[in-house]
Formats: sequence, C-alpha cells, structure tokens
Amino acid sequence: MPDVVSKLWGFCNTLRHDGINYGDYIEQLTYLLFLKLADEKSVAVPAGFGWDSLLERSGTALTDHYQATLNKLGKEKALLGDIFAGALSKFREPVNLKKLILLINETEWAELDVDLKAEAYEGLLQKFAAEQKGAGQYFTPREAIRAIVRCVRPDVGLAPDYTIHDPAVGTAGFLIAAAEWNLKQRGKALTREEQQRLKRGTLSGGEIVLETRRLALMNLYLHNLEVEIHYGDSIAEGAGGRQYDCILTNPPFGTKGGGEVPNRDDLTIVTSNKQLNFVQHVLTILKPGGRAAMVLPDNVLFEDHAGRDVRRLLMQDCRLHTILRLPVGTFSPYSPGVKANVVFFDKGWPTDQVWIYDQRTNIPKITKGSPLTAAAFEGFEASYAARPRRESERFHGFSRKEIAERDDNLDIFWLRDDSLDNPDDLPEPEDLVAEAVTQLETALDALNELAAQLGMNGLNGKRRAD
Repeated sequence: MPDVVSKLWGFCNTLRHDGINYGDYIEQLTYLLFLKLADEKSVAVPAGFGWDSLLERSGTALTDHYQATLNKLGKEKALLGDIFAGALSKFREPVNLKKLILLINETEWAELDVDLKAEAYEGLLQKFAAEQKGAGQYFTPREAIRAIVRCVRPDVGLAPDYTIHDPAVGTAGFLIAAAEWNLKQRGKALTREEQQRLKRGTLSGGEIVLETRRLALMNLYLHNLEVEIHYGDSIAEGAGGRQYDCILTNPPFGTKGGGEVPNRDDLTIVTSNKQLNFVQHVLTILKPGGRAAMVLPDNVLFEDHAGRDVRRLLMQDCRLHTILRLPVGTFSPYSPGVKANVVFFDKGWPTDQVWIYDQRTNIPKITKGSPLTAAAFEGFEASYAARPRRESERFHGFSRKEIAERDDNLDIFWLRDDSLDNPDDLPEPEDLVAEAVTQLETALDALNELAAQLGMNGLNGKRRAD
C-alpha cells in the first residue's frame, strides 16, 4: 500500500505542470476513486457515467465526458450527489487524466483491507496538508485525535440513540477515531444494531468548506462509514435545536473570516471571536450529561472581556475537569508555531476543580523529523484516567476558587521553562511569529468586540441594521 500512495503522490507532482495543485489533485482523485469503488461494489451509478465509460475513452472525448459525468453525478441524491456536488474537472491535458485513471485502475480497491484503503487516502491528505502552507485545518494529527478519543470514551452502548458530532469536521478525523475506538474497545460486544448505527446514524458533522466536506465524505466512505456531513456555517446557522451526547472537535483558529457577530439568540456572549463562539455553540448543542473535547488556541484561556465571560459560562454550565497543554509544534508541519490546548468538559454540573496537564514546558518541540507519537500522550492518559487523581510534576489541580482569584484566567503555568536560562536555546523565529500573531489576534478580537458594542459590523466600519 505505501507503493500506491507513492505512485499516486508522485503523479501529483507531474500534474503540477498541468496547473493542478495539491488540493485540486486530492479532489480529482476523490471523484475517480469513488467511481472505481462504485464499479467494484456494484453501487448504482447512472447508465453511461460509470468507471467503464472513462476507461473506454481518450483524448478530448475523455475530458468532455469526464466533466459531463461530474455534472450528472452532482445532481444525484444521497452520498453520490454529496461527493460530486459542484464538481469541476481541473484537467487541461487529456493524457494526464487518462494516466491517472489507468493508475487507479491498477488496484482492486474494494478487495483491500479497510485500514489499507484508509491509510492510502489519509496518507495523501497528510502529504497535502504538509505541502500546502496553512492547510492544517485539513489534517489534525491523528495521534492527538486518538489520545483524545481514548480519554473521552464515546461509547455507543451508553444509549440506544447515542450521537457523536463534530461541528468543524475537516477531513473527519475525530469521527473516524470515535468509530475505530468503539470497534476496538467494544469489539464483539457491539450488537448488530449498534454496528449499523455506528455505520449510519451515530456520527455526524458540519463543514463550511465544500471541498473539505467532500474529502471528509470520501475518507469516511473508505472507512466503511456513511455519515451525514452538513454543508454550512455551524456558527451562523446553529443546529436547529438538535443536541448530541458527545462533541469532539478542532474548530478553525485565527481571525480569517471573522469580524462579524453571529445573529443567534442562543449565544449569550456577544463576540466576533470564532473560537469563543465555537465554545458557546458546543455548549448549546451538547446534551445535559454529554461529554466534549475541544482543541483551542492559547488565547481562549487568557483573553479578557468576552473571553473571560465565555470561560465563566463554560465553568458555570459544565464541569471543565481537564486541560491538556499540547507541545509546541503539535501541528507540524502544517502550522508549526501554533500553541494549542485540549479542553475536556461534561455538561450539567458546575466546575469545582480544573486539572491541567503541561505537556509543553521543557518538552522537545514536535517537528517533521520528530513527529507526534502515541507514546507522547501516555503520561497524560494515565493521569487523566486515575481515580482518585493525584498531582505530579506535570499534572496539577486548581479549585474553582483559585481560578476565580485569577479573574478566571486559565493560562496557568507552574513549571519553570529551562530554555529561559539557556541563551543558546532561544525560540525558533516561527514560534516568535506565532506568539506575535496570537497577541495581535487577541487585540483584534478586543477591537471587534468594541465595534460590536458600538453597533458596527466588525472592523469594516459598517453599522449593523437593527
């Protein structure tokens, strides 16, 4: 299987001369790979628009028919229509399209083990994220995801209508990991009905980028999961009153696309900060008694004004029991300088104590050459699961009273950073830039918040209509 990934990725480099970038390539590969699998599995496809119709054509007849196929399938219902919605061909040279079709045709994909198919596709997604600057949104490190899921334990056996949701689904890493955890931990204990629900019904998500939603659907399909992924803005639209038992998510960082305050009555704290609004959104869609884990940037832990109000709301409505400080470089090579945390909370009980695990201070930076591994989370997972919990060098508990005395600032450190004593161990330039960006974004959030209070639509100077 690694050979398949190498061949497919190697051909992507060839296609760059045809004006097809990495993102376009993954998208086109998704269309063709789905058609190949549909042919092998005898999935119903409109007559004359299946895999064989592409194999038997060449030249401009092939490129014309390929676009016609994308148009036709995009109008179908259910998964077929979702995969091909708005699909466009990016091929200019028929010979390149033909080569990719023949390359895919060399493998009987349906006969491959599920893990192998998924490995091939996720291998390409990972390469895409690594090569495409700023594409970390497409590929959250899987070892981090799996560690989070092992802690949350999203067990479909807890209720006959148990639901798991990711409102910022990306390429569906959290949903896939939740399904894999159930299959591994429950194994033969899963009833046939639970297996069917896990495949169709238990999992769901939302995604604002159409192309990313397509990647998620294909990734899920290769894992034998058919999942409803809503196309739209989770923050702007809400969930229509629907709630879920478990939320696992890594919402987008930064201020891109920000500046506007969502027009929603159920978000009680008025702010244009996307991460703060995602926290509020999760609070509204999580069932009482439900569990959640969110990946959030550092500024959510310390930002004043709306940030402080959202943290207070979170600790009032939920038991914020654990915060994991992720190592610097966790998102390498996608966004190497980002500093992030995972917050774990249960809805329905106020916070009495917050435990923080510092997996960052004096921890070697994660790099492309020294990637994140499962072993990196062993200490945290053991501390997380311990009953009763005990303090250690990296794991400390703070009472609600202590946090209140800090003005509800959760940006708490107690370990001395050894690098501060070593002039030869200065932060990397990209880390300094990331730190500066965080400070600037925090300042921008404050200005947007002020603009919102003044009745302005973000920093564009336009007053909102009442």
